[in-house]
Amino acid sequence: MARTAEDLAVVTLTPEAHKVVQEALSQEPDPERLGLWLEVRGEQQGQFVYDLYFQGVADAGAEDVVSQAEGLAVVVPAASVDKLRGARLEWSDEGDGGLVLVNPNTPEPSSSGVPPEVMEAGIAGPLASRVSTVLEEMVNPSIASHGGRADLVAMDEQGGVVYLRLSGGCQGCAMSRMTLTQGIEVALRDEIPEVTRVVDVTDHTGGANPYY
Repeated sequence: MARTAEDLAVVTLTPEAHKVVQEALSQEPDPERLGLWLEVRGEQQGQFVYDLYFQGVADAGAEDVVSQAEGLAVVVPAASVDKLRGARLEWSDEGDGGLVLVNPNTPEPSSSGVPPEVMEAGIAGPLASRVSTVLEEMVNPSIASHGGRADLVAMDEQGGVVYLRLSGGCQGCAMSRMTLTQGIEVALRDEIPEVTRVVDVTDHTGGANPYY
């Protein structure tokens, strides 16, 4: 069961944002079983990139954090908790208006060997978008069985090189090299022929079972 408590709230919502989310949620089928999920899906130009979506609260894992905001369940997956702690979801009137996540946290400077020009380009390109889709729809559901997750950190659109960070059960796991080369890389190259190589930029010394 996911961690659920008022004082465990990772992200807060302003009243305006809460109203917008509740109105959108009311248009969903079976809104009473859904929560607002907030997670970090990658990095771009030195900032986190986010996903906000509705999903069943019952889908939350044991390490995910579920909090209540005036009757609205807010779910933050375990891998995003530290990256989002203290963040605030607001409504902005700029342009056509929209929800904005104000986050005091920023990615740690990369020492992973990702070329600076590739890191600067981020994950906004068309090839990166296809890679993210394969990761979310095929790879992560597969490795979630042992608590693992793979996130796109950077994408060399010209060279077809994918830079991934593993987390959860894959961080520090002695089998992670096999997972990367025989699982993730094979899946990406099968689905996206333009992918030439997959590079693991995970700090495996920070995992529960690090290898050296």
